[in-house]
Amino acid sequence: MAFVKNSSIGIIGFGRFGRLMARYLSSDCQVLAHDPGVRPEAMASVGAVPAAIEGVCRSDIVILAVPISHLQGLLSAIRPHLQQESLVIDVCSVKEQPVRWMQELLPETVDILGTHPMFGPDSAADSLDGRKVVLCPVRIGDRRFEKVKHYLGAKGLVLIETSAEDHDRQIAVSLALTHTIGRSLAQFGAQPQVIDTEGYKRLLRILEVVENDTWQLFEDMNRYNPYARNARQAFIAAMNAIDGRLRG
Repeated sequence: MAFVKNSSIGIIGFGRFGRLMARYLSSDCQVLAHDPGVRPEAMASVGAVPAAIEGVCRSDIVILAVPISHLQGLLSAIRPHLQQESLVIDVCSVKEQPVRWMQELLPETVDILGTHPMFGPDSAADSLDGRKVVLCPVRIGDRRFEKVKHYLGAKGLVLIETSAEDHDRQIAVSLALTHTIGRSLAQFGAQPQVIDTEGYKRLLRILEVVENDTWQLFEDMNRYNPYARNARQAFIAAMNAIDGRLRG
């Protein structure tokens, strides 16, 4: 079983990103989906077949597309239903903690791959070309991992292979801090201005991007990333230092 055309793929969690994955994957594979909060017609509209969680877990590949805060409980729930040699993939924006949970809670007979797609339903609505995806191999054979990479690369994705720790250290700045700035702009009440600058327009673009994501995503990326708090506090300290110089 490998990540190739004609494999069966199960997606648990069918929010905006789950729907995006189903739309791209269903042209190559049978996609089963489970999410009690989503109507079957919505799943079918992007090529997925609604199924009970036990059926989804019998797929060759099982993708977990739920918030980080729900992942631990989900792993315990799916453990009895996974098939030997299946591949379990998460798509969380934090990697160290999800990887640790998967290693602790999943059977040793299944493969594990941590991933973080660096795009969303808006940026990848029309194409995957040039979009980045981070891969953190946890427990997966070289041959299978090469097939995964070949499939994703053929979709136009740029692959970044790294450790869970390195991912979390970098993403604490490139994602968590960016979202903090965007949420701060929203709290500040930033609005389009008639008299503006290109720089201000870029700030509003950050605000627009982060407001399309849920507060839960923002909270989770800060709560579960062990490096996010330090990055946030260092940025706040830098702002306070600049304010102090201006008051000076």
